[in-house]
Amino acid sequence: MASISSLSFASIRSASERKVSSSSGRSLGSCFEGFRFRTSFVSVRTSFSTCSSCSSSPMVVRCMSSGTDVPTVAETKFNFLKAYRRPIPSVYNTVLQELIVQQHLMRYKKTYQYDPVFALGFVTVYNQLMDGYPSDDDRDAIFRAYVQALKEDPEQYRTDAQKLEDWARGQNANTLVDFPSRDGEVEAILKDIARRVGGKGSFSYSRFFAVGLFRLLELANATEPTVLEKLCIALSIDKRSVDRDLDVYRNLLSKLVQAKELLKEYVAREKKKREDRADTLKANEAITKCIGEFQHAFQSSISHDANRTH
Repeated sequence: MASISSLSFASIRSASERKVSSSSGRSLGSCFEGFRFRTSFVSVRTSFSTCSSCSSSPMVVRCMSSGTDVPTVAETKFNFLKAYRRPIPSVYNTVLQELIVQQHLMRYKKTYQYDPVFALGFVTVYNQLMDGYPSDDDRDAIFRAYVQALKEDPEQYRTDAQKLEDWARGQNANTLVDFPSRDGEVEAILKDIARRVGGKGSFSYSRFFAVGLFRLLELANATEPTVLEKLCIALSIDKRSVDRDLDVYRNLLSKLVQAKELLKEYVAREKKKREDRADTLKANEAITKCIGEFQHAFQSSISHDANRTH
């Protein structure tokens, strides 16, 4: 399987759009087959709880899951629906509901610890998912409701993601992987991740983390597979897992793009049907009016002739 490391997320849209015309007859639901994020464990247990502990360092925020009172998946989904009560189009809601279940499993895993690369990955996935949503305000409100349902801070997600994006734009292939020998706020975040992956703290790898890594490479214009390999080595992350998860993400994103295009086609067809019905109604009204005017004129003419006769 080819590595996604040489592909930009932005290229997925154009590639998918070329395929849509051949699949426009399929139902929207078929585009979501396999739209699941794999987890490394089978079920959610309710034998531990959540708490938040923050490092004394201003550079790294640590939120770990432990204890005895974890909310159920149903409770997390209920909190999301309670926080955002407006209907969400099915093409978006289907994937959102799947993501919140999978992220619940990640969030309440014993080894979970929030980090900005994970946040960048989730924000990237969310932005790709919600691209083209009818309302920017609703898109932001859904994001807040989603993250708060997981008992985390949406502003922290956005702020940390933006921080990493700004940093990555100023990097290149060499400086990006050379973070262990450099000082700086983001460098400290990456060093902390490498330390925790090495067994000196809690770390739980996920696909959001893999997407966050690739987003850093993408913004630094350093998407060659060799650069990703060096970055994984520096972070002590298994590159094979990253490649596999990015490939899955690419395929899922491609399906989502196709589903959105099918939705656009459906909306356009329904709009045209409504317009055609409206045009037909207007034509019928015009014909009826014309006939009525003719009948009125004809009756007036008959009456006029009758008066002349008398």
